[in-house]
Amino acid sequence: MRGKLIKRYKRFLADVLLDTGETVTAACPNTGSMLGLTEAGNNVWLSLSESPTRKYPHTWELVEIKEQGLVGVNTGQPNHIVSEAVARRKIAALNGYATLRTEVRYGQNSRIDILLEDPSRPPCYVEIKNVHFFRKPGLAEFPDCVTERGAKHLVEMTNMVARGARAVMVYLIQCQAPQRFALADDKDRNYFEEFRKAKAAGVEALALTCHMTLNEIIVDRTIPIVES
Repeated sequence: MRGKLIKRYKRFLADVLLDTGETVTAACPNTGSMLGLTEAGNNVWLSLSESPTRKYPHTWELVEIKEQGLVGVNTGQPNHIVSEAVARRKIAALNGYATLRTEVRYGQNSRIDILLEDPSRPPCYVEIKNVHFFRKPGLAEFPDCVTERGAKHLVEMTNMVARGARAVMVYLIQCQAPQRFALADDKDRNYFEEFRKAKAAGVEALALTCHMTLNEIIVDRTIPIVES
């Protein structure tokens, strides 16, 4: 259902004026700053849960912003989007593995988003980050705020490479417009430095855009990773 954003607050909540005229409070499944996405009056789309235990049955899923079009804000979606794309062999760099498992424990009390395994090759650890930060035409960036957890994941991935595994960071951009991706070093310099160290150690990185409609979000294409 569509509406206009009134405000996002307490990180996890957003008030929305629906097209029906009703004002609802929706759960905001995104703990980041969401820079550039939370302007009052933006068109937004919500999903509706039928669970009787939900305090806020509506969930904020999409927002429409100038120059970018539809942008997915639900950080719970990227793992499903990438897993489906891998299963359908839509990401060439991740083809060739017999099995796919999700949320597998590894490293120092961490869970990997996707673990790809095959008897003929080393395992592949895939960590997925949701990207929705846009401040230059054609450019998507990550992160939009300090992410200590993200830096920890880079260290964990580096350790997996040192043990002989393959490790791939996937930056999933829930948007179709961007042509390039970069690390936002001014938002989190530590993450930027950890990314550089991880890349030098052999951790790979992919930036993927998505084909966006109101009915589906699917991996579209790989875009270059550049210096911002």
